Amino acid sequence: MEDYFEDEDSLNETYDYDEYYTLCDKEAVRSFGSVFLPIMYAVVLVVGLSGNALVMVVYTSRLRLRTLTDVCILNLAVSDLLLLFTLPFWAADAVHGWRLGSAACKITSFVYSTNFSCGMLLLACVSVDRYRAVAQVTRGRPGISSNVKKQWLLVCFALWATASFLSLPELIFSTVKHSHYGTSCTAVYPIHMARAAKSALELLEVILRFLVPFVVMVVCYSCVGWTLSREAGGRRQRKWRALRVLLAVVAVFLLTQLPYTVVKLSRMLDIIYALVTDCETSKHLDRALQVTESLALTHACINPLLYAFMGSSFRPHLLKTVKHLGQRLGSRPRHTPEEPAVEIALNNCSQVQSQSDSEDQDTSTFTI
Repeated sequence: MEDYFEDEDSLNETYDYDEYYTLCDKEAVRSFGSVFLPIMYAVVLVVGLSGNALVMVVYTSRLRLRTLTDVCILNLAVSDLLLLFTLPFWAADAVHGWRLGSAACKITSFVYSTNFSCGMLLLACVSVDRYRAVAQVTRGRPGISSNVKKQWLLVCFALWATASFLSLPELIFSTVKHSHYGTSCTAVYPIHMARAAKSALELLEVILRFLVPFVVMVVCYSCVGWTLSREAGGRRQRKWRALRVLLAVVAVFLLTQLPYTVVKLSRMLDIIYALVTDCETSKHLDRALQVTESLALTHACINPLLYAFMGSSFRPHLLKTVKHLGQRLGSRPRHTPEEPAVEIALNNCSQVQSQSDSEDQDTSTFTI
């Protein structure tokens, strides 16, 4: 979690090029954060928990993991839930300061950073798998071998390991910082490496959390669009409806992550070149970081809608799960026959699948 109330290495200090500093009172920034952040975190927590919990329940109870996309979506739900579980701690920190000790500070910062990064990498992995599913022309759907499932597990393990490794600085340097304003959980680096470490981590987060996923998504979904444009007849029309879902995925990612990325880049340039020497400008930058990071966190709420609920292969299972829960809460459970879902899968199968074959098809979350 970013420290909104610090500028460079010391609390409430703004540095100039000659190493002199002037005090910058950021009590107004703290007051704004103590009201705005808890409200935003509460909304994101409630909405995100309900959506991602439903995804996990459906996947673990009714849906088989038939594609790498399914595996990634399940892992994405886990990642989003872990990220959301840290929000109450940050809300309390914004209001009362950090009162849980250094160990809790380190763990919470590490979990937050790891799952934020892992979620972005999983989105990129989903786009690659969907491109592979569309671009690969097959004559049938072979069964899923154990080797393929092992490859999926290795891919997800690699993503989690990468995100965890890149979040190690949060685990190592995060600590409770005391001042006359109170306590806060933030990363404190040794003086000889503070500027270099902060700027490097800011740049790494921009690349990992925005640039890489965005480029991968744009390239893969552009290729998907090119493939769909060559489809003819009614099949083409139905697949263009699926393409609109892909465009919505990219648009939502851009709208939620780009503002935060721009502010992060501004902070990185300020750390390197000491561009911000005015107190009011520093306050505006801190407030912008609060607002844009909260906006970026809303992606954890939107992920279930974009990657699961819109899928025709997922909706019937979701409705059955809700109906089953309603029956259990009701007076007497009733059995209702299952109806096969009609899927418009994002693939280029040249043969028309029978109803029995469609039961074994790869689940596509980008279906209408």
